[in-house]
Amino acid sequence: MALLATAFTAGCSSPGSSTASGAEEVKVALITSTSGPLASYGEQYLRGFEAGLDHATDGTGAVDGVEITVLKDDDGGDPAKGVSLAKKRIGQGVPIIAGSAVSGVATQIAPVAAQNKTLYISGPAATDALTGVNRYTFRSGRQTYQDVLTAKNILGGSKGKKVVVLAQDNAFGQANAAAVKSVLGTGGTTVGEVLAPPAATDLTPVASKVKAARPDMVFVAWAGDTAQSMWSTLDQQGVLDAATVVTGLDSRASYPVFGKAREKVTLLAHYVPGAADTPEAEAMRTYFKAKKWEEDLFTPDGFNAAQMVVEAVRAGGAKGDTDAMVKALEGLSFSGVKGPNTVRAADHALLQPTFQAQFTGEGAPRVARTFPADQVAPAETRIG
Repeated sequence: MALLATAFTAGCSSPGSSTASGAEEVKVALITSTSGPLASYGEQYLRGFEAGLDHATDGTGAVDGVEITVLKDDDGGDPAKGVSLAKKRIGQGVPIIAGSAVSGVATQIAPVAAQNKTLYISGPAATDALTGVNRYTFRSGRQTYQDVLTAKNILGGSKGKKVVVLAQDNAFGQANAAAVKSVLGTGGTTVGEVLAPPAATDLTPVASKVKAARPDMVFVAWAGDTAQSMWSTLDQQGVLDAATVVTGLDSRASYPVFGKAREKVTLLAHYVPGAADTPEAEAMRTYFKAKKWEEDLFTPDGFNAAQMVVEAVRAGGAKGDTDAMVKALEGLSFSGVKGPNTVRAADHALLQPTFQAQFTGEGAPRVARTFPADQVAPAETRIG
């Protein structure tokens, strides 16, 4: 947490100002959650960014003689606060904003960035709405569409098969159900849904309804304190033995939630700690070892963001030329922690590999399959 409490000196000068050492600098505002319900995601992102910046600048914190000064702000998961912080930094002449683990925050910052011609590189926020939203907004992480395409690859040949989405009857659950229907509900696949009341504690009727549907796959999108009870109930009712049950892998802290059901669940994963051995992954682990940190689900997003920031500053120079930054990032291909990344020029989606994982025994999950970027590429959209 010391990292989260530490911030570089903030100033009100414009891009290209001089530091105390006389070098020119470009400021980058990292706006993400270091408090609130997704604070752990924000911490993972910030740690990844720090390691990525160190790697991409060879430990100098500068590119082509321009120092990159990082300003950290806590949005607390509140869209209004995130927008306020973005406007504050833009008013101070900051040409690059990165971050937010919260989709609701990111979708509110994106139009502000566009209105002010400020480069915005979103963080772990997974909403598909950020892809193609405007020419100034890019992604450093994955999006929901890529998660669902991973599930489609796990399902394999889908003709004649039946998928049931198990989720809570709230915005999160409904969005996942809609995404699964959009992606999997083609080619002869039938997609249904079982939506549980968010406050429900007795989940036996819900599990019974899922089993009665006789699905080939159950896609679980669940959040909150009832997760452990939900997995236990699915196991008790025989759902985990009757179908392939797929859910997204969350952070390390969530691993105990699966309980005795852990080895029966198939995990679609944005990232699995230890999944890759790219030069970037090795650099991140070396940096983390020195800091006594552990890599986690969203550390690659922060690392990616830092790499993209360095490329943007290289193109935009000390003046912070945003148009030059945008052009440099569009179509950019680079090696990241997970493997090859490409910023799709048409809509700024970040094409990247994803994983299928499985728990084995009491340890951490292990990668079962890696899906290359082109297998999980979201449908192309138009900017704006």
